[in-house]
Order: sequence, then structure tokens, then C-alpha cells
Amino acid sequence: MVQRPRSGFTLVELLMVVAIMGLAAGAVVLAVPDPRPPVGDEAERFAARLVRAREEALLTNRAVAVEATARGYAFSSFDGVQWSPLTDGPFGEERWAEDTAARPEGQPADAPLRVVFDPTGVADAARLTLSRDSRAVTVAVDAAGEVKVDG
Repeated sequence: MVQRPRSGFTLVELLMVVAIMGLAAGAVVLAVPDPRPPVGDEAERFAARLVRAREEALLTNRAVAVEATARGYAFSSFDGVQWSPLTDGPFGEERWAEDTAARPEGQPADAPLRVVFDPTGVADAARLTLSRDSRAVTVAVDAAGEVKVDG
């Protein structure tokens, strides 16, 4: 009787291929970055817009307000009679990234934080803490209108 050579793969060979593919897939999943910007980047962007709002108040000789809520923030200016939303340039309404919690210090968690820069650039002191995934960053505005990011 003539034996024919076997064709195909053994069970051990197939299991090794599946294991290697599983490890490769796991490495890909772990290497994919989070599509949301880090909370520190979001705090820096918010702080930069606060600085720009202060500059706008100084340059236009009008009070400029920033209102931050749990969903995002928006800007408005006072023309001497009423507050009007600002939408041009960096002053468009912004939303926080998904799963970002914004909490004003010294106020109830659901209360909006309102910072008003008067025409001389000064403001009431305020602090807003942004947090996500156990990382927290605080954006602070002091009485002179200076903006700092801590964390």
C-alpha cells in the first residue's frame, strides 16, 4: 500500500496562527489613541479664549463675559444697554469634549460660571475645574484678569 503525503495543517499549527492573530489584534486595540483631546489641552484652549476675551474687553472698551456650563461655554459683550452673544473668530460657542465634567469652585456643581472682564481688563476671581478619566485641570482667573492653568 502506497501512502500519500498528507496535505493541510495540523490543529496545533492552526491554534498558533489564531493565538498570534489575537495578540496582534490586542496590540492594535491598545495602540489606538483616544480620539478626544486630553483634558489638559481642553483647559489650555479654554484659558487661551479667556485671555482673548480679556483682550477684547480692553481693545473695544466693552465688558466681555464668558459663561461656562456643564455642556460648554459661550461669550457675550455688553454694549451699554444689553448683553449680546459674540460669535466671530474665537468667540463661537464651544462644547466640552465627551465625558468632560466642568465644575466651578465655590458654587453648586450645576450652576454656570460667569466671568466678566470689564473694559479695564479686571474680573471677579473664578476657578473652573475640568475633569475626565480621573485627571483634573483647573483654569483660574484672578482679580486682575490674569488667567492660569493648574494641573
